[in-house]
Amino acid sequence: MAGGVVVVLLVAAGASAAGWQWRQDQLDDGARRAAEQLAAGMAAGDLGGVRLVGDGAADAPAAYTEVLSGLDGLRPEVTVTSVERDGATATAQLAVRWPVGTGPEEWSYATSAALSEAGGSGWTDPSAWTGRTPWGARYAPAVVEPSLAAGERLAVQRTPAQRGQVLGGDGSAIVADAPVVEVGVQPSRATDPAGLSAQLAELLDVDGAALASRVASASPDAFVPVITLRQADYDAVSAQLRPLPGTVFRTSTLPLAPTPAFARALLGRVGSATQEVVDASGGRVVSGDTTGLSGLQRTYDERLAGTPGTTVQAVGAEGAEGGEGGGTATRDLFTSEPVAGQDVQLTLDARVQQAADAALATATSKDAEPAAALVAVDTTTGAVLAVANTPASGTDRALVGQYPPGSTFKAVTTTALLASGLSPDDTVPCPATAVVDGRSFRNFEGGALGQVPFSTDFAQSCNTAFVGLSNRLSPTGLAEAAAAVGIGGGWDAGLGVEAFTGDVPSDEGAVDRAAASIGQGTVLASPLAMAVATSTIARGSWVEPSLVLDPAPQSGSGAASTSGSTAGAPQPDAERLSVVRDLMREVAVRGTASALADVPGAPVHAKTGTAEFGSGDPLPTHAWTIGFQGDVAFAVLVENGASGGTTAVPVAEAFLRGLA
Repeated sequence: MAGGVVVVLLVAAGASAAGWQWRQDQLDDGARRAAEQLAAGMAAGDLGGVRLVGDGAADAPAAYTEVLSGLDGLRPEVTVTSVERDGATATAQLAVRWPVGTGPEEWSYATSAALSEAGGSGWTDPSAWTGRTPWGARYAPAVVEPSLAAGERLAVQRTPAQRGQVLGGDGSAIVADAPVVEVGVQPSRATDPAGLSAQLAELLDVDGAALASRVASASPDAFVPVITLRQADYDAVSAQLRPLPGTVFRTSTLPLAPTPAFARALLGRVGSATQEVVDASGGRVVSGDTTGLSGLQRTYDERLAGTPGTTVQAVGAEGAEGGEGGGTATRDLFTSEPVAGQDVQLTLDARVQQAADAALATATSKDAEPAAALVAVDTTTGAVLAVANTPASGTDRALVGQYPPGSTFKAVTTTALLASGLSPDDTVPCPATAVVDGRSFRNFEGGALGQVPFSTDFAQSCNTAFVGLSNRLSPTGLAEAAAAVGIGGGWDAGLGVEAFTGDVPSDEGAVDRAAASIGQGTVLASPLAMAVATSTIARGSWVEPSLVLDPAPQSGSGAASTSGSTAGAPQPDAERLSVVRDLMREVAVRGTASALADVPGAPVHAKTGTAEFGSGDPLPTHAWTIGFQGDVAFAVLVENGASGGTTAVPVAEAFLRGLA
């Protein structure tokens, strides 16, 4: 009987020990979970869902929000490094890291938080109990930062870094800091706000009604921005602006190109960060930062902007004594120096770019405000020398526009016809119309040349001659010929910017083939693609084009064509390209681009194009001219232009004379 009692006692003792250990494990687990919940809430910037205990637990979420209120949305990364428990209390050690500073200057530190078994009292969220003994954290300002006292909050000040410059191909700056003047209105100083808005609209070409509305809704002493002017532009109108009551001015610097139009769609602009940019930056950009807003300035903003300097302060309650001059007390908790941005180097040539911008200013079309583009490429190196657009802002149609190339594509079609055995001296009829499977094709303005050599058909851009020859081509012949000079290739990856290299699908029948032979149908190209193809013709071989030199973009994989041609670098036939060069010279001497015959300098080679698009009777047209002179190849596009010869050739002539 006694032995049975001993066994019972031993079993009871074992059960008691197991129960004790189970209880300790539960306490450890509860303390750890409470610490991790606190860390997650701190990282999220919201303690509303955190189990908090002790005096002031109900006010802690609002207190924490106030502590973070001066940090421009910065949130910490908080990790629980250890939890040491002593009975019903514990201490959690936390590692705190903030996204300010870099490398060894990163702001990070250790802090701690007291934890306790709740015991059913002091909980901010009793409904969260799960049946286990609940634990909670005790909030205090020192949990956020060890030296932080009651009534203090954190605040951050950013010191902008010196922005990197955009350099040209010769290494000189084409975008650098330059003085600007921001013109604004202070409503309290304006005696006649509506009248002032109207005067500023007339002087500065801004929307007067919109300005008047913004002035009316602004606070009396606000600075209502009107426009930011280059110093020279401001100087030209300052005598008229300064006497206007209510007009105020702020001076600063901004990264600027040599002229307002200088490759603007490509380079983009710099200004105050929009909410869209802030949201997309992942915390790198905050409201009020100067940042890239479009173009390359935005694409390469992280490199150009550098890293701002940061000072984090503990700021006492408003009115607290202790600051300089008796103001609110502040203590610096962390400081990092700004790290200057790095330059971005392009292949652009300032002289060529300015000639392109000036030439586009002469463009005319059926539109009141013509849209046009000009791209120039170095025929020796493949470097893009100019990317010009008009209007200067907005879509970079020079690089990403998708247009039927019209008769400029005949330079490509000719390489395929030469491969089929055609000779430039062969007689090829040029009737007024040609019919393929019931579809009629005609020449521009209905002209006809009759029985003439192919070289004359090319020089005069006879559509029907090419349509008649299109039956010599295979279904993939034009796609392969285009790929050989780079159209539809994968070389855009080596540019460092978004670009459209063209698309020449394999045809689906005789009508498609005939239309594609004259650059219509489903054939599409950008001005860049046509300039690159022209540079290949001029050179007689393929060189991958380049635009961004530093940072070096990932090189393209040759011409992995979107039109189904084989991958690998283009392999043009040098002999055929030599024949095309001779034919393009005839275009400039006695053909549709003869206005280029007397341009000073090396002989000009060219090909014009008038590309139909859309719907209507007659169909609207875009005007094209491609060509090269010396080591500069170019492509000109004028949207809604009447014809290549009458609309695009004058732009090309202005460009080449600007380089002479």
